[in-house]
Amino acid sequence: MATAAAAPVWSVDPRTGKRREQVAVEATAAEVDRTVRAAHDTRVALAGRQVRAALLRRAADLLDEAGEAVIEAADAETALGPGRLTGELGRTTYQLRAFADVVADGAFLDVLIDHADPALTPPRPDLRRYKIPLGVVAVYSASNFPLAFSVPGGDTASALAAGCPVVVKAHPDHPATSELCAALLRRAAADVGLPEGVVGLVHGFQAGLDLVRHPLITAAGFTGSVRGGRALYDAAAARPQPIPFHGELGSLNPVVITEAAAAERAEAIGAGLAGSMTLGTGQFCVKPGLVLAPEGEAGDRLLTSLTDAVSDTEAGVLLDHRMREAFLDGVRSRAELPGVQAPVTPGAGGTHTVSAGFLTVPAAHLTEEGPHDVLLEECFGPVTVVARYADDAEIGAVLARLPGNLSATLQLGDAESAGTDDAGYGARLLSEVTPLAGRVVVNGWPTGVAVAPAQHHGGPYPATTSTSTSVGGTAVERWLRPVAYQDTPPALLPPELRDDNPLGLPRRVDGRPEGG
Repeated sequence: MATAAAAPVWSVDPRTGKRREQVAVEATAAEVDRTVRAAHDTRVALAGRQVRAALLRRAADLLDEAGEAVIEAADAETALGPGRLTGELGRTTYQLRAFADVVADGAFLDVLIDHADPALTPPRPDLRRYKIPLGVVAVYSASNFPLAFSVPGGDTASALAAGCPVVVKAHPDHPATSELCAALLRRAAADVGLPEGVVGLVHGFQAGLDLVRHPLITAAGFTGSVRGGRALYDAAAARPQPIPFHGELGSLNPVVITEAAAAERAEAIGAGLAGSMTLGTGQFCVKPGLVLAPEGEAGDRLLTSLTDAVSDTEAGVLLDHRMREAFLDGVRSRAELPGVQAPVTPGAGGTHTVSAGFLTVPAAHLTEEGPHDVLLEECFGPVTVVARYADDAEIGAVLARLPGNLSATLQLGDAESAGTDDAGYGARLLSEVTPLAGRVVVNGWPTGVAVAPAQHHGGPYPATTSTSTSVGGTAVERWLRPVAYQDTPPALLPPELRDDNPLGLPRRVDGRPEGG
């Protein structure tokens, strides 16, 4: 019986919808197996912290050196533009180097030593605890960030920092960029003396399923849609040996604008909202998708400012034509609901483009279950929903119905921000939105997620499937597990746990920072 030919993987120009070149073929189950096993075989070579830090820094250097080619490839496949992609490349290489610093510092190992104390009741044995890598990690690339959340992105960087080899499932919207970046990472591995199999790459929908089900895959990181992420999450849980699945699935990113804030700076808020919701043609995972704005004169001024700014936004290209159709269908179904108006109608800007816009609706329509519930779901693209509220009770009622989010934003008046308003309104709103999101923004906008140690990019389901972050130094924790050694002879202990601390790690000994 003849074997079916492997399906080709095409690079497509989203500006025209035409194929550019065949980049690869979809991986068969046997090829996925070989790629995972090759990654698995590199675990011992990747064990040393020094070589991991060197790998991450060399990868950053090579991406910078190949920057022009990387940006050209990514722009040809995503239409995100050289300006945006130059910034994204800088973010990508920065976070690679930041994770190298995390590795070199060693605090992420969370070393705890409690010496034996027979005088305690009950007596305490000698206990020494630190964290070890899980094993091979599957990474699922994002459509909207071909660099920072894809092959060389934060999931890959943090997994390698933890000591975990990686197999990346390329996103079909940018396969050529994925191949180029994977080649650079493998070259970085070779340059520092590591096997190139430490970073693997596969293409294809079925390959993605085969990957998460592979017995040597120990954890997975995903950025994408609720539907796709939930399918993989369920597959990870259904394995004979379930694995952690750290998925970023979808987020509405609500914004609450108080009456005082609108009265004080309606025009600035309207312009800021327009810039945030249209950034990257509305394809950021933290795009504000629902805005609670007051009824009345101040709210009207805000909407006038928003209308002017959005009207001046040029039509843009979405990442692929499937997303374009989903955007147009989503806008159409929302605009047809009773009470919904479109001061600036979002829709088709041309054969291959979309135009930005926004919808308005009385907040009262969102306080109870009904046909308007679709307005409480993410619509990927340059559109937001402005719900006009009559009083504080409507704000609370709408917030109470929202699912988990990556971010929640408050636009407060001066006294509310300073905590000097009579009702303590700013603090009360802060407490209301905190349970809804992993990051709360005050008097700013959620687009733009800084790579910093204190960052948290995650949130309650469906924003993410775990409590971890995918951005910032603590993202490394997703790929580690703790292990404790009890009454283990000193000669057998890992060097990280020996009393003489030969690696010079930051540690806590008998409840106190060592040397402090």
